[in-house]
Amino acid sequence: MKRKKILILGVNGFIGHHLSRAILERTDWEIYGMDLSDDRLKGIIDDRRFNFVEGDITINKEWIEYHIKKADVVLPLVAIATPKTYVERPLEVFELDFEANLEIVRRCLHYGKRLVFPSTSEVYGMCPDERFSEDESPLVTGPIRKERWIYSCAKQLLDRVIWAMGRHEGLRFTLFRPFNWIGPRLDSVETAKEGSSRVVTQFIADMLEGEPIHLVDGGRQRRCFTDVRDGVDCLMLILEKEEAADGEIINIGNPANDCSIRELAEKVGRDVKNVYLDVKELERVGLVELHNSGRAKRGELKY
Repeated sequence: MKRKKILILGVNGFIGHHLSRAILERTDWEIYGMDLSDDRLKGIIDDRRFNFVEGDITINKEWIEYHIKKADVVLPLVAIATPKTYVERPLEVFELDFEANLEIVRRCLHYGKRLVFPSTSEVYGMCPDERFSEDESPLVTGPIRKERWIYSCAKQLLDRVIWAMGRHEGLRFTLFRPFNWIGPRLDSVETAKEGSSRVVTQFIADMLEGEPIHLVDGGRQRRCFTDVRDGVDCLMLILEKEEAADGEIINIGNPANDCSIRELAEKVGRDVKNVYLDVKELERVGLVELHNSGRAKRGELKY
């Protein structure tokens, strides 16, 4: 039986490196991966079935095309997914998340390869539904002047292009939508210091630096968080059960693990205090609520 070849672009990313470990541990498949660095790949980079090249999907296009031809499944996991960048460099978000990935999607269609593509829970935006349905829930975004929506819109547009290519041109695809996956090596604390990490890492970094946690509009926003190990289990099923997953859009999250951003901040405060030695330093850390009026209100963490 032919050994399956998996091409993962963004293999050193949060999802990419966790998925790679699972593939090598559970299957006999081969992985071909590209990323800008390899710092998360310790323990797998020397595996004989793991083939890594340092590169950029916007530059190393010949390597990508060659390996798309060789691959059985392609996972383009490269994207800008940090809210700070959505606001400060929205055009870069569109160019990478939509334009660069569209080229890869077109190559998959051209060579008849199966595509497993990461959408995002953010496509649902301000959807009023209590639970989001892949096929029924409306995708509701904000006004044009709110540039943070460029990520959600770029992802949604590419979802629609992939769906249309599948329906009208025969692209074999699965779209999966991660809901706030968290776990080891999510982001680095150094990245968090720059304000470019995701919310859990940012809160932990703020606590360790003795800085207040900033909550926009009091942290009333709600999120569902999912252990990356559960998410990877779902991805492995998508890769294994090709016929069942082809042409599907799949939410991967845990609706039962729902909390407000303020509740998350309080939990991070408790957990960090339990493991951090300099408790006196942490005791002066609190919350700063940022409101649309521009006024800040000082609060306290309940730990």
